[in-house]
Amino acid sequence: MSQYFSRKLSPTELDQLAVELDAVKAKHMADIGEKDARYIRRIVKAVRYTGAAGRGLLFFGIFPPAWLLGTLLLGISKILENMELGHNVIHGQYDWMNDPKLNGQTYEWDIIGTSQNWRESHNHMHHTYTNIKGMDDDVGYGILRLFPEQRWKPFYMLQPIYSVLFALLFQWGVAVQELRLGHLFAGKKSKAEFKQEFDPVKRKMGRQLFKDYVFFPLLAGPFFLPVLAGNFVANGIRNVWTFSIIFCGHFTRDAQIFPKSVLKNESRGHWYMRQIQGSSNLKGGPLFHIMSGNLSHQIEHHLFPDVPAWRYAEMSKDVREICKRYEQNYNLGSFWSQSGQVTWRILRHAFPSRPTSTTFDRAAQA
Repeated sequence: MSQYFSRKLSPTELDQLAVELDAVKAKHMADIGEKDARYIRRIVKAVRYTGAAGRGLLFFGIFPPAWLLGTLLLGISKILENMELGHNVIHGQYDWMNDPKLNGQTYEWDIIGTSQNWRESHNHMHHTYTNIKGMDDDVGYGILRLFPEQRWKPFYMLQPIYSVLFALLFQWGVAVQELRLGHLFAGKKSKAEFKQEFDPVKRKMGRQLFKDYVFFPLLAGPFFLPVLAGNFVANGIRNVWTFSIIFCGHFTRDAQIFPKSVLKNESRGHWYMRQIQGSSNLKGGPLFHIMSGNLSHQIEHHLFPDVPAWRYAEMSKDVREICKRYEQNYNLGSFWSQSGQVTWRILRHAFPSRPTSTTFDRAAQA
């Protein structure tokens, strides 16, 4: 249940808010150049070197120290590729480089799900309809009840258990999200339509499973099992970390959910305000921000998804000052504080709960 509500802004104030936030973006876009290119190329190298080192050490995985370090390095490589490289490149943040390997429309990342499905479910649906009930599938991912405005059903009582499984298998949730299995089970989608949509996902799943659980383990010969186990655990590390960062950016105590009615004549200023009120930031140092894909600056990411994410730390200074002047809640907390609030949402809303008059209504009027 949200404890903090931003001040309602007049249409004039909303227009001015948009002007100021547009100016923040324009300032940084005008400065984009070689230093951004150097940064993302360093990330590419970090992904490659940590991955190679991790896989190399796993070939000696019969020795526990080598297995532990190899698994950790491979997990770090997968996190970097997923968060700071893949996610941000797919947003088109580096399209201006004209590097075919860093093109947001063709980049294919190292997870079970396809980049094409992610572009639709995340880049388009989530970033357009952020936290709008019934339009943003990221609100609970179709299996979790995280806001009292979501209709309660008995199976939600088990979500404290299956949310753990969801975290461990998060890449699989991402993979099937755009397939909309609920439509298939409800008869709103034919089996033929599902098969057509599933075919590219099935091929991607096959490639990823073969790479991690057949090819590299076979290369290790007699050390097949240590390499297989290392790949399995590294994928789990990446899944849990990604789940944690994403959930801490969207489902903390003060994150707002919105009704579809907010879309009626929505101005750019109101869209900006919805991004601010529906997002949460995490405190941390430079390494933490890199490992989070800079989604520790979720507010800035929702405001400026096509700006190179490593710039969010600097942009956040202006955004926070603007929020202060307009009396808008800039939701910022430590990882442990925000994750604790997410955990409470999962536990509390597993049981029947009602929205207060100050949640959904206030969000609709904002």
